[in-house]
Amino acid sequence: MVQSAACRAPGRRAELLSAIIMVPGYFGWTAAQFLALAGLLQLFFGLDPAYGVLIVAVVGTGYTLLGGMWSVTLTDALQVTLLLVGLVVLGWVTIGDVGFANVIEQTPPDMRVLVPTDDLHAFVGWIGVFAIGVFGNLPGQDLMQRVFAAKSEKVAKQACWLAGIAYVVFGMIPVFLALASRILLPGELEGSILPALAHAYLSPVLAVIFTVVLASAVLSTIDSAMLSPSSVMAQNIFPRFVGDRFKPLVLNRLALMITAVASLVMAYLGEDAYSLLEDAYALGLVGLLVPLAVGLYRPPKSEASALWCMGAGSLVWLAHRLAGWEGFLAPVLGEWKLPVALCSALVGLVAYFAADR
Repeated sequence: MVQSAACRAPGRRAELLSAIIMVPGYFGWTAAQFLALAGLLQLFFGLDPAYGVLIVAVVGTGYTLLGGMWSVTLTDALQVTLLLVGLVVLGWVTIGDVGFANVIEQTPPDMRVLVPTDDLHAFVGWIGVFAIGVFGNLPGQDLMQRVFAAKSEKVAKQACWLAGIAYVVFGMIPVFLALASRILLPGELEGSILPALAHAYLSPVLAVIFTVVLASAVLSTIDSAMLSPSSVMAQNIFPRFVGDRFKPLVLNRLALMITAVASLVMAYLGEDAYSLLEDAYALGLVGLLVPLAVGLYRPPKSEASALWCMGAGSLVWLAHRLAGWEGFLAPVLGEWKLPVALCSALVGLVAYFAADR
């Protein structure tokens, strides 16, 4: 990419800072996929997760290098369709075996609560987790790729509505299966519940198909998760330092290798997949959501508002992570334990309007 006068135009600093904030979040997301697929290898082949993660990282990186974005766009539709069919069949078989009412009755009361309204502290914590899951990925480059690649604004809007509804509807099936596994496979599982249930309750042919499709869907997710930060690094970060001395494809491949190594390191750091995903989405919430959402409806007067917003929100969140505080300003607010990510985003919102003058 050639560094022209446009590279020094107003807004380029905000572009760079947003890229720096966005990229690390995908390392955690990719690491979570490494752990998920390594869990499948452990379940079916007894492979040590330490070796499984490495194998998945090598295969996933090679898959991405060879296929690029085509290995996502041409396979996702088929994989997701087969996976959803498999989930419906597995859910139906499970309900027939154990009974929906029986699962609900044997589920502990605390696990049947959707929104904990009886306890203020629990409710505040739930709001924090909900905000991370719902809003954290909205500024993500992978989502924006699909939105802007749509045929028209109408198609993009309708696709978002359809995807959101399908996500909620089909997302209920794995939740039910996880609750049912406590009855059907008590004390046997800590993860990889879906493949274990498929192996136990589907015919051998269907179980193999479901597991292979599930593994390929995770592999395709790895592809998408690695391509997103790689393209941001190659297009928005590297050219500032190397100019046009390297071809974009070379920069993309270099960025992909950096993403693979960084994600592998994160996978070995010892955090579980849920924690990695939570941190990945939290970065988008604290640093990128406010300038995106506010900028869509109220154009800023200068890039200073975006810079102060991204910087303040991200630094406050990072300071809490490094200090190990589970609640916002924990030494001061004590037992309140306000959601760190959500409060950091609010700090960014205040900084945005304070600087937008």
